[in-house]
Amino acid sequence: MKSVSVFLNYSGAEHTKETVKEFYSAGTVEKVFLLCAEGNTPAIEGCELLQTGSAISSAAVKLMAEKCATDFAVYVPQDTALSLGQFALERMLTAALTTGASFVYSDYYEVKSGSAAAHPVIEYQSGSLRDDFDFGALLFINSGHLKKAVSLYADEEFNSAGWYSLRLKLTTLAKPFRIQEFLYTKLESDVRKSGEKLFDYVNPRNRAYQVEMEKAVTAYLKYTNGYLKPEFKKIDLKSEAFENEASVIIPVKNRKGTVGDAISSVLKQKTNFKFNLIVCDNYSTDGTTEIISAIAKKDPRLIHLVPERKDLGIGGCWNAAAHHPSCGRFAVQLDSDDIYSDENTLQRVVDKFHEENVACVIGSYRMTDFDLNEIPPGIIDHKEWTAENGRNNALRINGLGAPRAYYTPLLRQYNFPNVSYGEDYAVVLRFSREYQIGRIYEPVYMCRRWSGNSDSELSIDALNKHNFYKDKIRTLELEARLNLNKK
Repeated sequence: MKSVSVFLNYSGAEHTKETVKEFYSAGTVEKVFLLCAEGNTPAIEGCELLQTGSAISSAAVKLMAEKCATDFAVYVPQDTALSLGQFALERMLTAALTTGASFVYSDYYEVKSGSAAAHPVIEYQSGSLRDDFDFGALLFINSGHLKKAVSLYADEEFNSAGWYSLRLKLTTLAKPFRIQEFLYTKLESDVRKSGEKLFDYVNPRNRAYQVEMEKAVTAYLKYTNGYLKPEFKKIDLKSEAFENEASVIIPVKNRKGTVGDAISSVLKQKTNFKFNLIVCDNYSTDGTTEIISAIAKKDPRLIHLVPERKDLGIGGCWNAAAHHPSCGRFAVQLDSDDIYSDENTLQRVVDKFHEENVACVIGSYRMTDFDLNEIPPGIIDHKEWTAENGRNNALRINGLGAPRAYYTPLLRQYNFPNVSYGEDYAVVLRFSREYQIGRIYEPVYMCRRWSGNSDSELSIDALNKHNFYKDKIRTLELEARLNLNKK
């Protein structure tokens, strides 16, 4: 039975002709539709051209729902060469019929620079709200859910967020289902390392795209009752006495090439208050310990903390420092790879706490190479964060900026998860659930990118592990917000 309609992103490229042949030879495809940006795109025999602008626009997904006359729709939003594995569509069809999923996706192979490699994807969960979730290149969608989802609730006409909005709506009707099998092969044109892709979502050239995505996720959160109104708890920043107004906290392990610079950038800070520096040395073995000890002997403001526990990640080191009796009123972040922009950073961060009476402050930073030369995308200011909607949009994006600083009594109450990835994201989400976040939109921090960064070149398995964990963080936070709204 011809139970599938196919919708392909089409720019006129030759590879689409071969992809069309692949689908028609599968035996389950009734018709192939080509989603085109312009009306003068050359036709392909046996296919119907649909002029939709962007293939991920609202117009595209609405035309898919309108044109689909079969039980299921295959959607290929990327303009890429695609070849199907043995009985791939039949496998997806079986899974869709068995599970009742809103849509099915699978692992796949990708060809980079002429070599094919396995590319597993991850399970979808309620917190998988980031717009860059990797479903692969092929979505197998239940047409009934598709037709219902496009009109489920009113949102704006999107040029870039049409598919994102649709898949959020689809998940309210039925769960997606992942097939943990490699069902097709795609040609991957983006061969950059993970560390180079990491900041795409905050690149200023993508600003219009980000605005659309924020509108889409906000509409979804309002519909599902996960949205938080801009109403915040008041906080008394003077409720406890502290010897130090601020403590800069640097967790470190084996960073002898950079930790000295980081420490120096703190100790030269000029402030009108008393501060110290707590370096939590997580049993370094490369000479880092000796560098810290030597500086601590010369400057009593530096506390060289070696935790008793030996099972700590970055988050655990943060907890050890924040609970240290000498930790100040505000705990301010600095990574061992990085430095503050000038000697006024700490003053600006603490001033922001008092000016706006907030529980957490996040600054902006400049991307540099190891020698502090600016590199693309330059300044990362996270201007997508607004006082009204920042904590809702935070469920969509994978990072929230730096340096981060926290009101210590609350930090001691919430604590970091004892992990070495996503720990900062988790604790800021927790703060934002109840309290306003202060923002500094000018760069006060230098983020150095080099081969020693822990995320400079991640394998697909490591990247999936990180992304799954951050989705889990979002799942927990979303559930907490749903429960809060029920009350």
